[in-house]
Amino acid sequence: MGVGVGKLSLLSTTDLAVLAESNGKCKKHVCWRSNATPFRHRKPTSWSVLCVFMLVVLGFISLLTGHMASDLEWYSQRLVRRTLYSSVEGNYRAPIDVWKSQYSKYYYGCSERGRGYAPAVLERWSNGYLLIGTSGGLNQQRTGITDAVVVARILNATLVVPELDHNSFWKDDSDFVHIFDVDWFISHLAKDVTIVKRVPDKFMRSMEKPPYTMRVPRKSEPDYYLDQVLPILLRRQVVQLTKFDYRLANNLDGELQKLRCRVNFHALRFTKPIQELGQRIVMRMQKMARRFIAVHLRFEPDMLAFSRCYFGGGEKERRELGEIRKRWTTLPDLSPDGERKRGKCPLTPYEVGLMLRALGFSNDTYLYVASGEIYGGDETMQPLKDLFPNIYTKEMLADEELKPFLPFSSRLAAIDYIVCDESDVFVTNNNGNMAKILAGRRRYMGHKRTIRPNAKKLSTLFEARHQMDWDTFCRRVKSCQRGFMGEPDEMRPGRGEFHEFPSSCICKRPYIEELGAINLTKADSSLNGIRRRGST
Repeated sequence: MGVGVGKLSLLSTTDLAVLAESNGKCKKHVCWRSNATPFRHRKPTSWSVLCVFMLVVLGFISLLTGHMASDLEWYSQRLVRRTLYSSVEGNYRAPIDVWKSQYSKYYYGCSERGRGYAPAVLERWSNGYLLIGTSGGLNQQRTGITDAVVVARILNATLVVPELDHNSFWKDDSDFVHIFDVDWFISHLAKDVTIVKRVPDKFMRSMEKPPYTMRVPRKSEPDYYLDQVLPILLRRQVVQLTKFDYRLANNLDGELQKLRCRVNFHALRFTKPIQELGQRIVMRMQKMARRFIAVHLRFEPDMLAFSRCYFGGGEKERRELGEIRKRWTTLPDLSPDGERKRGKCPLTPYEVGLMLRALGFSNDTYLYVASGEIYGGDETMQPLKDLFPNIYTKEMLADEELKPFLPFSSRLAAIDYIVCDESDVFVTNNNGNMAKILAGRRRYMGHKRTIRPNAKKLSTLFEARHQMDWDTFCRRVKSCQRGFMGEPDEMRPGRGEFHEFPSSCICKRPYIEELGAINLTKADSSLNGIRRRGST
């Protein structure tokens, strides 16, 4: 009824005059519907008089009820057409709260097992033991551990606690038990996969041959494991998969994707010493500031050399990074300018600061910087410190407490991981493994604000920075960063790596009903206000 009244209010005075002048159209399309039979034998002039009279009455009613009709139509349109995404798209140019997404409350992480989910196969009934050798730094190894559990599920195998990489660039000899709570890992996933700490000695002694070792192709489908790995596992009973990072396909069955989330976001819990120190650093940041930003800066010499980019350091930079590049004999010789235009170059600390200030963060904002060795040291960091004087690191906040962890790069990375995860805003200057893993976790844990640079578009803006005033620069930065701020509408099935966009594990709350109730309440209040004004 409210919608109908709203439509009547749309007839303006001009519309009424036009309708009154077109007697024939009125007779054919309007008046005959309700009054054709009683007036069938009247003269044509009667129709004209009747149409004019009715339209004048309607116009008078419209004038009296215009305010009410306008409100009703507005609310009805919001009730009928408003969904979360349409509201996001409809206000796509509206200012963004840089600290928190206003739509995050409508989404939550969900990775529960389905009703028909089969229990884990017991060790004595499994198809054999699966050994996993991970590869890379902590977060790259984390992807391997996560996928190892899923592969064990696919093969109905007993998983042996994965071995961490001791030979990568970081040279960390930490084992799984030194970084992750191994007992929690085993017990939390007991309904999914049977996990043991090692292959039983009795079983190993009875084997005629050593474990079969193989490396599967990157992003292999489940069918590959069933066709190529399972027959060997059944025959040899123990199979070891080496260099296990990103060796499982991105898109899997929904239950397997949720298993990935249970492993990554729930089962992989850091050891108590790491967890406690990480939380103490978080509390120290929160004691200084009500909210803070964590910036993950990948600007180490080896990382810059591998990127094949140029960062303005002249001949000295070209010489130093060129020497490091000789480590990789197969590294292609690409154009630094071309890589920057393609968005493949990490932002410098100064560029990160410019982006944050342009987005609206003030210079009194507190920053926690998670990084390794910064190429250029203090000289490289100073422009960022000029933009944000309140900069802290784990070394500044936990000097003595940090000493037992200093020889172990993976444990230090775990501490940074905790602080970045607990920050109000997480910002990265790259699209590396830690950036992806943390972005996915923060989406799962309530879509906490996560800003990753749109490097492809920002590079052009940074080059033209001095050709525009600050307000224009800010406006353009905000424009090109839309879609890179960790908003829920960035989650689209099939987009990017699952570890960064865990769409199968993100559920929507019934926001339509909630918004509808709010709008109905507003509509009722508006109508009551109209009635009160009318009675006076």
